[in-house]
Amino acid sequence: MGVILIFFGAKKLPELAKGMGQGIKEFKKATRDVNNELERAMDEPTNYTPPPAPQITEQTSETNKSGDSKKDA
Repeated sequence: MGVILIFFGAKKLPELAKGMGQGIKEFKKATRDVNNELERAMDEPTNYTPPPAPQITEQTSETNKSGDSKKDA
């Protein structure tokens, strides 16, 4: 405490304490706001619908080595 008094002087000490108090107050407010926002987001129901599953179909044609396709008999 004495070192702070020596560095800043008796006149600046109340201003520094006031500024530090306001900074702590703002930090606590911001932290509380973030926590409230996270809790609100977690409480909201999700409207997520997964994409439709791909349909698997049998392939009725084969491709030969030359790239031509022929139907199965």
